[in-house]
Amino acid sequence: MSEVSKERALHYHQYPIPGKIEVVPTKPYNTPGDLALAYSPGVAYPCLEIKDNPDAVWEYTCRGNLVAVISNGTAVLGLGNIGPLAGKPVMEGKALLFKIFAGLDAFDLELDTRDTDHFVDTVRALVPTFGGINLEDIKAPECFEIEERLKAECDIPVMHDDQHGTAIISAAGLLNALELQGKTLPEARIVVNGAGAAAMACTRLYMALGARRENIVMCDSRGVISASRTDINRYKRDFATDRTDVTTLAEALRGADVFVGLSVANVLTPEMLRTMAPRPVVFALANPDPEIDYDAARASRPDIIVATGRSDYPNQINNVLGFPYIFRGALDCGATAINEEMKKAAALAIAALAHEPVPAEMAEAYGYTELHYGEECILPKPFDKRLLTTVAPAVIEAAVESGVARRPVADMDAYRRRLQDLMCANDALIQYLIKAQRQC
Repeated sequence: MSEVSKERALHYHQYPIPGKIEVVPTKPYNTPGDLALAYSPGVAYPCLEIKDNPDAVWEYTCRGNLVAVISNGTAVLGLGNIGPLAGKPVMEGKALLFKIFAGLDAFDLELDTRDTDHFVDTVRALVPTFGGINLEDIKAPECFEIEERLKAECDIPVMHDDQHGTAIISAAGLLNALELQGKTLPEARIVVNGAGAAAMACTRLYMALGARRENIVMCDSRGVISASRTDINRYKRDFATDRTDVTTLAEALRGADVFVGLSVANVLTPEMLRTMAPRPVVFALANPDPEIDYDAARASRPDIIVATGRSDYPNQINNVLGFPYIFRGALDCGATAINEEMKKAAALAIAALAHEPVPAEMAEAYGYTELHYGEECILPKPFDKRLLTTVAPAVIEAAVESGVARRPVADMDAYRRRLQDLMCANDALIQYLIKAQRQC
């Protein structure tokens, strides 16, 4: 695949028409009769049906397949606080990923406000339009309150993907990496470097899956977040350790089994890695440059398993493994929320899929003669078509069991067959990757 240059990227976004998404009709519109059904007078009939029965909106409109991608551009990945206008290309890209990976339609909405009340009020007023809300690139700590309030005040799924998408994918990878290293989540000593939205969500999900609170140390830019510190907000205080023997990242890493970095580049040194416990797991997830270079980490410890957020190394922690399929399942069962049970189910389903034999064409698409579960394959690849038919049903089952599914799927086998029909876009992508590999 050719290198991404500034010129090629700008040309891609500008031509043949600016942007990456458009609205396409789903009904016939070629005759006056078609238009009479689409608008006046025919449109009155579904309107009246919905007026008498609000749940009919799911039958007569696109609401059940429509996600809002909403941001104020205050924490755009890798770019920072660039504002709503500059963040729009990212949100359009997220909408595109919803469509090609899960067949979901998505509108990007960039809100020109940094006021939490204004943001929440605006999004809440838009709820009748959408089946789900994907919050994106909102800085901490405002993102915590925004999500908490919207989840409490909206009757459709709301998820801040920067928090929970990263948590779900990294949790799946961590379960598998620890298994390969002969360890378990409850016994693992974990150091989390970074105390932003993603780091806190990751830590919460790890604990929900079995990690023990007393085995976790979180660090921010000033060192270990300890109970004795007076300079931490209420969100960080939830993760403060009672340990008094560690104050720095280097001290916290001694004897640790796991490092999860959601911070800044090059903060982790080979010397620090060599103080960790035997068979360590290192997730260096800072983007675009990780806390430690993948090759440097592998060279420092022959017994290590490493993951990053980069696509040019094995074990990429990529949110696209989760959010399209999580929302697909949530919308298809009419879920009123994306709750902890659904997040855990998604993580476990993704982790389990990595154990399955990888189809030969999938391995070839990524330049391997064969690809199987192991230290360089702890997660499925982003273009693995099986993610849709694995994760979405798991999310639905968890939604039903936890009581948030308004429209449970009656026939899951038929539902899985319908999901397979949505993956034709991925076929084209995989074939392109195979062709590119063969030309290398």
